[in-house]
Amino acid sequence: MTADTAAESLARLGAERVDHRFKGLPPDAGGLTVAELTGQRRNLFTGGFATPVLALSAERLEHNLKLMETYAARHGLAFAPHGKTSMAPQLFQRQLEHGAWGITLAVPHQVRVARAFGTRRVFLANELVDAAALRWIAAELDADPDFELVCYVDSVRGVELMDAALRGATRPVDVVVELAAGEGARTGVRTEAECAAVADAVAATRTLRLVGVAGYEGEVPKADTERVTAWLRRLVALAVDFDRAGRFAGLDGIIVSAGGSAWFDAVAEVFAEIPELSLPVLKLLRSGAYVSHDDGHYRKLTPFNRVPEEGALEPAFRLWTQVVSRPSAEQAFVNAGKRDAAYDLDLPFAQVIRRDGAERPATGVSVTALSDQHAWLATTPEADLEVGDWVGLGLSHPCTSFDKWQLIPVAEADGTVVDYVRTFF
Repeated sequence: MTADTAAESLARLGAERVDHRFKGLPPDAGGLTVAELTGQRRNLFTGGFATPVLALSAERLEHNLKLMETYAARHGLAFAPHGKTSMAPQLFQRQLEHGAWGITLAVPHQVRVARAFGTRRVFLANELVDAAALRWIAAELDADPDFELVCYVDSVRGVELMDAALRGATRPVDVVVELAAGEGARTGVRTEAECAAVADAVAATRTLRLVGVAGYEGEVPKADTERVTAWLRRLVALAVDFDRAGRFAGLDGIIVSAGGSAWFDAVAEVFAEIPELSLPVLKLLRSGAYVSHDDGHYRKLTPFNRVPEEGALEPAFRLWTQVVSRPSAEQAFVNAGKRDAAYDLDLPFAQVIRRDGAERPATGVSVTALSDQHAWLATTPEADLEVGDWVGLGLSHPCTSFDKWQLIPVAEADGTVVDYVRTFF
């Protein structure tokens, strides 16, 4: 896919018609294209948007994109942010414009989405043994010399299945051996000896090419700085051992990759220690939640808490809901629930209340439970809350926030909606 075609694919999102598929958008906008609605620059609070509606902050989104671009460059890291967080090609494009090497993804469907919108480099941070998906990827590689894909391998059996599915392909699929984060962790090879066996199996094929090593430090059992650092040094040592054994001969470079959203400071520190190898090393960071950040899980875990001098991410999501019932002085209900808000790691956080155009802190208001379409609010005596008030909720865990909304308004601080982000889950 050419750059022009990629731009055309993204532009076609603006030609999509606004209709019943998209929650929270103004009912009177039905029939308009997304581009036409964007051009109206409606206000989120006065422009006919219906609650519940999830919005992204335009300013905070841009801040987060710039911050991680700067962070990666400062530490000599290439960056392939994990696209599973948003599954939004418009955000993929903005991440690439902010210096990303490529986009990380997790499953073949996500790769198909990225390819449909022109993404040229994909790091598939998962094992891939599905024959139909592998044949599709082989066809993409054969048809487009500019397309690059790297994926995990962690077993001889997996290598055998990949090899069988890829027979007849013109280009080999690039793979990295995934080192498990420890016993009882998620995927990945448990021991260095097994890593060597998997690498040997790759070398015995014509359909695969070993290009590096990778893993996910977020799965280190009882993760703390010491344990994560120790595992990262194991990963680096594995790359060094593979290089000494000549396993990367004939390549242009070696990939060493790690880095979720909780320990990228440790990744930066350990990857800075990688010794000179026989080829240049691509030190590839894959953090994804940064793009929107959050008000819960990642607010607590972000490495910027440990290195505040490097900057700070800003939560860009807010879910606007409306009080529909106030049955007692101690309780209220708003019209957003599990269908609308992330709840797998934390319940939403009541942040602000809007009434008659004025906004104030949601003092004395907390979310105690979610039903499918309601949030249960507990209210203390100082809570000033009435039926009809809008309540702005902060969310925890971006990955399970984006997936509940197909078209998300991007609003400036004064409420002016300047864009709409389309997601594909």
